[in-house]
Amino acid sequence: MVSTHNRDKPWDTEEINKWKIEEFKPDDNASGLPFAEESSFMTLFPKYRETYLRTIWNDVTKALNSHNISCVLDLVEGSMTVKTTRKTYDPAIILRARDLIKLLARSVPFPQAVKILQDDMACDVIKIGNTVANKERFVKRRQRLVGPNGNTLKALELLTKCYILVQGNTVSVMGPYKGLKEIRRVVEDTMRNVHPIYHIKELMIKRELAKRPELAEEDWSRFLPMFKKRNVARKKSKKPKKEKKIYTPFPPAQLPRKVDLEIESGEYFLSKKEKEIKKLHERREKQVEKQEERQKERNQDYIAPKENEYRGSAKIEE
Repeated sequence: MVSTHNRDKPWDTEEINKWKIEEFKPDDNASGLPFAEESSFMTLFPKYRETYLRTIWNDVTKALNSHNISCVLDLVEGSMTVKTTRKTYDPAIILRARDLIKLLARSVPFPQAVKILQDDMACDVIKIGNTVANKERFVKRRQRLVGPNGNTLKALELLTKCYILVQGNTVSVMGPYKGLKEIRRVVEDTMRNVHPIYHIKELMIKRELAKRPELAEEDWSRFLPMFKKRNVARKKSKKPKKEKKIYTPFPPAQLPRKVDLEIESGEYFLSKKEKEIKKLHERREKQVEKQEERQKERNQDYIAPKENEYRGSAKIEE
């Protein structure tokens, strides 16, 4: 059979942008009928987000009503729910509404989170809580991702054109799909003790290479830096050397029992009352000794310091 793949296509011109995402309109729903079943998603939110969600919920409702999606805020259960209605015509908008309430629960501000309803925007919530067992190490690596004054996050946002928010045990990211992939790689490597500056350098080089059209079909690996893992020698704490014991074939002498010690001191033959009287005398003697020590410490504050001998200014006659 003759192949029709290589034939001329007069309708396929260079002016057509094949990567353009066209907006889904009511006319695109060919049947014009409502969906057969109702789709709904629910997300729980922490207690500290309750006051903020209460203030912005009217704006959330307006944004979702424009896409014919209903939403419910349950403060008793601590949950947000989104549902399709009979007027909903876009089958994918319910997934974007689900992402919206998920981002709001992860402390993303509403003006930023509402952008997820756009067709060219995607989001990703990266979990970092279970990557490091030690809590102190986890906090240090998470802070390394943020950087001093948030400079590392700003650099990543500029290079990937994404919005990044580090909150608790998650990292919320919004932006194009390509940027989300890069950010996930950077975050996961940072929690594996790879500094994000290495990825930032690599992204900067890739951005410069993308400006050169002659390198579009070439391998970029020769331009990218290769960072080798180095084992830095750390000072080890010196342990005291153990002295070698002289070998003797005989076992050590047996330690005396408590009863044997009492027999030697004569305490074994005393009655209960005599033992109690003896313990009382010993306790009082210790109390007297401690009182004397404390009194000496107190008296030290009243002892006058030693002064140098005063010598007059009269001249000594020769």
